[in-house]
Amino acid sequence: MPYQINTQLTEEQKEVCFLKGTEPPFSGKYVNFDEQGVFTCVNCHQILFSSEKKFHSDSGWPSFSDVVDQGHVKLQPDDSLGMQRTEVLCANCGSHLGHVFDDGPTETGKRYCVNSLALDFEKNS
Repeated sequence: MPYQINTQLTEEQKEVCFLKGTEPPFSGKYVNFDEQGVFTCVNCHQILFSSEKKFHSDSGWPSFSDVVDQGHVKLQPDDSLGMQRTEVLCANCGSHLGHVFDDGPTETGKRYCVNSLALDFEKNS
């Protein structure tokens, strides 16, 4: 059975997560966010990224060098908009998170470029 859409999501969150939309660059609440904790899927709350892997990419979206667990995301080809990219989805609920690129500045060489609207944050206690 497919995972249900969280009824608490805003229309903007639904547009990003389930219609594969993108928030405008530099508009997301997590772009310049530096608190310590974990980022979860806004729809199902699965842990996706740690603040330890977040970096400022100046791309306009929150960027991470790696995921918490490869099993928590699904990667699939995305040839939309005339580009070849790799889409990142929540493996639990299928929510669109963003894309991953091979131009990251860290040891992984990855830049997970993620929409703030697709994320929630849990602060370390």
